[in-house]
Amino acid sequence: MDKISSDCPYPGCFFCVMKEGNPSKRRASILKFFRELPSQDDDGQVLPISGLWNTAMAHPNDPEFIDLGIFECMTSLIWKGLKNRRWLSHDQNIYIPYYAAHIIGSYTMNMEEFAEIAVHAGVIPALVELLRGRLTWVEQRVAVRALGHLATYPSTFSALANHGEILELSMQLAVSSPEIVYTHFYQFVDRRLSYHCDLLTRGMGGVEMESRKAEEWASQLQCWSLQLINCFAFKPEFLPTICKSEFLVKLPGMWGGLVNENSPAGIGLLRTICHHKVGRGPVASCPEIIDALCNIARSSDDWQCMAIDCLLWLVQDLSTCHKVIHTALPALIDLAEITTLGEQKKLGDSIVNVLQECIQSPKMGLNSISDHAKEQVEELLGSQERLKWEKNMPKEDLHIKQAAALVVKLEGNSLFSSGDISGAGHKYSEALSLCPMRSKKERIVLYSNRAQCHLLLQQPMAAIGDATRALSLHNPVNRHAKSLWRRAQAYDMLGLAKESLLDAILYINECSQSTDVDANSRQNRVPEYAERFVKKQMRSAWLFREAGMKHGGVHCEGDVYGQESDDSEWETASESDVGDDEKDEVGGNWKNGNERKDRRKKASKKEMRQGYNLQLTEDEA
Repeated sequence: MDKISSDCPYPGCFFCVMKEGNPSKRRASILKFFRELPSQDDDGQVLPISGLWNTAMAHPNDPEFIDLGIFECMTSLIWKGLKNRRWLSHDQNIYIPYYAAHIIGSYTMNMEEFAEIAVHAGVIPALVELLRGRLTWVEQRVAVRALGHLATYPSTFSALANHGEILELSMQLAVSSPEIVYTHFYQFVDRRLSYHCDLLTRGMGGVEMESRKAEEWASQLQCWSLQLINCFAFKPEFLPTICKSEFLVKLPGMWGGLVNENSPAGIGLLRTICHHKVGRGPVASCPEIIDALCNIARSSDDWQCMAIDCLLWLVQDLSTCHKVIHTALPALIDLAEITTLGEQKKLGDSIVNVLQECIQSPKMGLNSISDHAKEQVEELLGSQERLKWEKNMPKEDLHIKQAAALVVKLEGNSLFSSGDISGAGHKYSEALSLCPMRSKKERIVLYSNRAQCHLLLQQPMAAIGDATRALSLHNPVNRHAKSLWRRAQAYDMLGLAKESLLDAILYINECSQSTDVDANSRQNRVPEYAERFVKKQMRSAWLFREAGMKHGGVHCEGDVYGQESDDSEWETASESDVGDDEKDEVGGNWKNGNERKDRRKKASKKEMRQGYNLQLTEDEA
């Protein structure tokens, strides 16, 4: 610091300090800078703080500033902002508490030794005050991020746990964060704080970008709160506080959305809770949660495997099995032929083993499981035995079974074409009973066709079950386009927008990657009806939807999610995708185009509106 750049008007300038070539002088100058900064009231303090923020983001593992007092400096600046509102409102000091908390979070993100130094520097009380909402939601976001990092390390967790209010505040924030961001920023464009807008867009965006970034940050605020709670959930002594029914029932609805898809969010916390016996009891006592876990397990959610884990643990636990088995059993049976899901190998075998143990264990009690549930499991176990038996069958016998199944399937197709949907469904069931277990491609088609029948018969749960079975058989899992589309429609019938949206997006993805020659020759490889359907579901699954409805709608210009639209604007694959399935696999054709058009005209108004008009499915086996 003895030598200051001649063109710099600020004595002791941090940026000049950083240019110092002598290591010992540089270290002494940085140490002095960190000690003196909190007591200074000069203009332009935000500039070195933003520079430190950039450095922390780019080099979070660099130890240079850690031993020189950066945590003490940032903590003092946060307290200064909390206690001295006149200083906070001067110049651009309003940005400083945000940057200070962000710097603490960045330097404690990866390094446990840095986290220990931060705790000894006293960062926790200051961060807790930000977490309370003493300033605004943007400071809450970076505070919960920093506290979440400190909570992940064994050596610093106890220091957080000593502040009992952290868990309660995080739970409140996880529940209310979308409403907080909506009412304090998103709802009224003309009331947005300018420094919020600058932080969100770095000064390079208009209203629409601010709104989209606000949704992303609101999701992060919720997900980071859940991550912090998750650290407490690993300790059984905190589960009674976490496992309050009014909080638990909201967890399945908390997800990272499309803007924060890398976070397991609510389902991740539920998995941690269900891993403990103390947590399984409260979860099993909430039927809404079990229903939601079944829906997530039978969906394209990236965290589907976590929902399956929860169901398996609940079924394996003698104290919770009788509460959940009747709801969980159909979902688990639908998933019993999954081979690999993420990092889990032979997941289907694990499901079968758990269900078999559940039914056959004498500890379970004869009266705790219904006869119908036992029959379902016995049927599943029978199919497993059938697969073993077929391995020893002569190829000629297998070909005979395949041919018989094909004949019955064609009979089902004929009934479907004539409008006998129920009869067609029965034929597909008969074909499934004949089709060899190892003929996965044929079975996928049969399950998917039967799912379409269930849709037309207004039986969404049955359609979800069959579509899930088809998707579980497919390799890779959850990539059979038509089954994705049918399950998306079934979830839409139940009003489950998130599950419907995820399936519809994957369906579009599969369409765009199709290698089908006819599909590639079309002008639009992604069907327009699917795009409209996705937009509809995005409106319904929008993070701010509940807050917007509660507080009188959306007043943000350019927003596409807050505005309602008439459902009649969109059509579904059943109405539009006729070209995909006109030809039968053995060369037989559908009725000619005029006959199909006439039959579509005869479909009921309700069917046309819902998009489940009579159009056969698929003969690609």
